[in-house]
Amino acid sequence: MLIHPMPDPVALQLGPVAIHWYGLMYVLAFALFIALGRVRIRQPHIAALGWKNHDLDDMLFYGMLGVVLGGRLGEVIFYQPHLFATPLEIFKVWHGGMSFHGGFIGVLVAMWFWARKAKRNLLDVYDFIAPMVPLGYAAGRLGNFINAELPGRPVLDPNLPWAMIWPNVDALPRHPSPIYQMLVDGILVFIILWMFARHARPRLAVGAMYTLLYGCARFFTEYFRTPDWEITVLGLPVTSGQVLSLPMIVAAIAMLVWSYRRNTYSAAPAHA
Repeated sequence: MLIHPMPDPVALQLGPVAIHWYGLMYVLAFALFIALGRVRIRQPHIAALGWKNHDLDDMLFYGMLGVVLGGRLGEVIFYQPHLFATPLEIFKVWHGGMSFHGGFIGVLVAMWFWARKAKRNLLDVYDFIAPMVPLGYAAGRLGNFINAELPGRPVLDPNLPWAMIWPNVDALPRHPSPIYQMLVDGILVFIILWMFARHARPRLAVGAMYTLLYGCARFFTEYFRTPDWEITVLGLPVTSGQVLSLPMIVAAIAMLVWSYRRNTYSAAPAHA
């Protein structure tokens, strides 16, 4: 039986400054965004649209604000509203607790501001950044695992080789759900989306495909995670993450239909 290693959440102590593993995972996520963006800019159908490295660097600042502010506010609104009673706790992001759905909305808002500044179509921006997002998400889930957050449900078969005793929960062997979400919602979605985005697609198709892939992947992996809250729909349990993912799936299907019916392709801005 495996036992969660429960590493020290502090990766490095520099005098009074503590550098947490969770924070380092966000640094890794942003570094992956830049590295993948450099590769994506060199793809012929992306280069033809006038994307430059300085666009990527400028966009990262807006994206960081969107991820951190949106992710933390989403966590508090969707999962931990009791933190409003102690407002200072809301800002302690190094303790973990960042909502993907909140971060997703935060990034969309941040990209709207950047698109206005850069005189780019917001849908083109979404298509450009979507393939760089999943690996950053995977890094975040690794941070959750290091922090022993998001414990999985108890396994049905205690002989499951990777079943794990989770600290500060109970003695039941559980699914290591952050690892599942890192592998499925992050790495698998990245591989599929990156292959899809290697060729020119109608405007919004890439962004919509990411929304669909993530929504479906998250809906699946939620079955292995202890829910923050759960409701019953038509006699079936539906978790908080599934409730938040369903609108993404429906919206993504509608966006894909709209994209391929219009069959409109992006164009480089006049100033590029």
